[in-house]
Amino acid sequence: MPELPEVEVVRAGLAPAVVGARVLAVDVHDERALTRHPLGSADFVARLEGRAVTAAARRGKFLWLPLEGDADAVVAHLGMSGQLLLRRPDAATERHERIRLHIEHPQHGHLAVVFADQRTFGSLAIDELRPTEDGAAGGLGTRLPLVPTQVSHIARDPMDPAFDEALFGAAVRRRTSAIKRILLDQTLVSGIGNIYADESLWAARIHPETEGQALSAQAVRRLMGEVRLVLHKALAEGGTSFDAQYVNVNGQAGYFAHSLNAYGRTAQPCPRCGAPIVRKQFMNRSSHYCPKCQRRR
Repeated sequence: MPELPEVEVVRAGLAPAVVGARVLAVDVHDERALTRHPLGSADFVARLEGRAVTAAARRGKFLWLPLEGDADAVVAHLGMSGQLLLRRPDAATERHERIRLHIEHPQHGHLAVVFADQRTFGSLAIDELRPTEDGAAGGLGTRLPLVPTQVSHIARDPMDPAFDEALFGAAVRRRTSAIKRILLDQTLVSGIGNIYADESLWAARIHPETEGQALSAQAVRRLMGEVRLVLHKALAEGGTSFDAQYVNVNGQAGYFAHSLNAYGRTAQPCPRCGAPIVRKQFMNRSSHYCPKCQRRR
C-alpha cells in the first residue's frame, strides 16, 4: 500500500497541473471507484463539473483537492493499487482506468486526470470540509484550516508543520503496546506504514516489540528524528516501488527500494553489523529487524 512518501510524490506531481484548473467533464467508468461517495456517480459528476480546484493537499495517506467556495473537496485514497495519472486530453484509456477528469488549466491548457486502480480498494469522493481542531492548516499543500470529514479522524503526519511531537511522545510513553503498533496507529501519527516503520526502527536501533512505556523521552525523540529522515529520503527518491502498481503521476516508479536497510531483506546481512535480518509475523504482515542492533530491552 502506498505510504506517506508515495502519496506525497503524487500530490506534488498533481499540484502544478490541477491547482487553478477547472473541471470540464467527468467520466465514471466504474462505480466501485466511488465507494466513499455514497450518493453515487450522478451526484459526484454534478458536484464536480464546472468547479475549479484551489489546492492539492495531503494528510497521511489521504489526498484532497479543495474546490472553489471552500465548502467541499475531492478526496482520494489510493488503497492498495490506486494511481492518479496526468495524461493528454485525447490519451487512450488506461488499463484499470476507473474515473477520468477532463480539466482546463490557465497555463497548461487541457489535460486529463486519470484514476486507475487494479484492485479497486481505492476511491474518490466529494466530501465536506470542516474546521481543524487545532486551527492549523488541514494538511500539507493547503493554508486553509479545513479538512475533509473523511480525513478528520486521521492524525497529523511527521512532515506536517503542525505535528505536535511532544504530544505524540507523551502518548507513546503512556502505552503498553509495541512501538511498531503505535507507529502504525493512524489516529496517533499518520502516513507511516509497514515499510517506513521497519526502516525507522532499524535506524533508531529499537526493537519493534518494545513497549511504548519502556522508551525514554529521548528515545522517542530519536525515533521521530529517524522517521523524518527516512521519509524525506524516500520522498527524494520518488517513494518505494516493488511492482508496477505504485507510480507517480507520469507513470514512473520510485527507487527507494534500493535504499532499504531492513524491510524485505530477510536473511540478508544487516548493513550496520552484518547479522542476518529477521522476519517475524506481526499484525497480519511482517516485521523486519536486526536481532543484534535492535535488541529488546
